[in-house]
Amino acid sequence: MEKISSVLLVDDDTTNNFLNELLFQQLGVTDHLFTAEDGTRALDIIENAAGPDEPALILLDVNMPGMGGIEFLEAYRRLPRAQHRATVIIMLTTTMDARDLSRLEELNIAGLVSKPLTKEKIDNILQLHFQRQLPAGA
Repeated sequence: MEKISSVLLVDDDTTNNFLNELLFQQLGVTDHLFTAEDGTRALDIIENAAGPDEPALILLDVNMPGMGGIEFLEAYRRLPRAQHRATVIIMLTTTMDARDLSRLEELNIAGLVSKPLTKEKIDNILQLHFQRQLPAGA
């Protein structure tokens, strides 16, 4: 499978980040994996990324202290177009408030995925948004 350039995991739960990092490494999805524990740090990573470090995929938690997922998306939309032209954003959630769901529709995300991430969920994201799939033995 051709790897995607870079993945950014944004979640305030360090255990989730650790487990998701392990999963991505085991599956060989990318060689460039970044994590942020809030939206502010995620924006810093994006603003300083170039070339292969530019995230092709952002997996974003909805509820985080400080700058949460929806606030991140609002700030992300204000970045120069060159910093987010090819990025797929998937929201990770355990539960969604109806107000959050309606707001997400306005913010142009690629989809919602329930936690926890699994091999099957990652494979589905790769197929839907990158026209790739994990090798049978992955």
